[in-house]
Amino acid sequence: MDDQDKSSEAIRAARMYYYQNMTTEAIAHELNISRSTVSRLLSFARSSGLIDIRIIDPNEHPQLLEKKIVEHFKIKQAHVVPVPDIAGEVEWLARVAQYTANYLNSIFESNMILGIAWGTTISGVSKHLRPKATHNSQIVQLNGAGNTNTMGIDYASEIIVRFAQNYQAVAHLFPVPTFFDYAATKQVLWKERSIRRLLDLQNQADLLLYSIGAVNAGIPSQVYSGGYLEEVDYVDLKKRRLVGDVATVFFREDGSFNDIPINDRSSGPNLELFQNKHGICVVSGLAKVKGLAAALKGRLISDLIVDEPTARNLVDNYILPVS
Repeated sequence: MDDQDKSSEAIRAARMYYYQNMTTEAIAHELNISRSTVSRLLSFARSSGLIDIRIIDPNEHPQLLEKKIVEHFKIKQAHVVPVPDIAGEVEWLARVAQYTANYLNSIFESNMILGIAWGTTISGVSKHLRPKATHNSQIVQLNGAGNTNTMGIDYASEIIVRFAQNYQAVAHLFPVPTFFDYAATKQVLWKERSIRRLLDLQNQADLLLYSIGAVNAGIPSQVYSGGYLEEVDYVDLKKRRLVGDVATVFFREDGSFNDIPINDRSSGPNLELFQNKHGICVVSGLAKVKGLAAALKGRLISDLIVDEPTARNLVDNYILPVS
């Protein structure tokens, strides 16, 4: 068999052996190959980097990672979702999304306003929601979704409406561009009473739900993959060393966000809102670690939900061991 076929067979055998705890004999029987061939496939998988075997140090269990993150960054709470490195980032995100949906049910109640910043991660959360009836609750969109190709209404509204239907809440969409061409246009529109009503709802939110946007994420952030930024914007992001965004408002490596020109054109709220509210930040994927660390430094997160491999990478790279 060629290398691609061999890799596919090796991955298949590895999944059976490590995920399903099948014996080499059982794998050989199912794949209609010899036990020695199974052993060679497993050896090939290890030597070619298709699987990653590591020793689990009890000092690095999720609970200790949570403790280190909370103590170092001075946040209220961290939830590290257990998931094997080998499962891959799609599975990491799925488990984090499911955990978040369950956690949200435990804290979102009647008479509350939930502000949501749409995106790939939060879309994943919306697909794992468990129905919970609330009364007089509201869901408000935190940033616009329009760009030069589409108004983005279908994508953003689908997410917001899912949350609203799940909690029997009122949905408030924010039908404005993600980024305005001119800051002056935004300033004028922000004076309109219909827009002011939505901005006031955002400021009244009891709870915020969002993720960290990253340009080079393994699972691309929607704002970067959906045509919301022009090439000149990417050049400016790199020039100013911006490392991520929350609700399409950008910040630097130290977590600061003032005096960044693109933020004057963004429809997202001033990031002081996230500093002053109970914000649940949901993060999955190694490419988001740098942005996550910056957001934590900038006090943009009070409640973090993150997969275990990403949490471990954060701790290893941004929290120095105590001597």
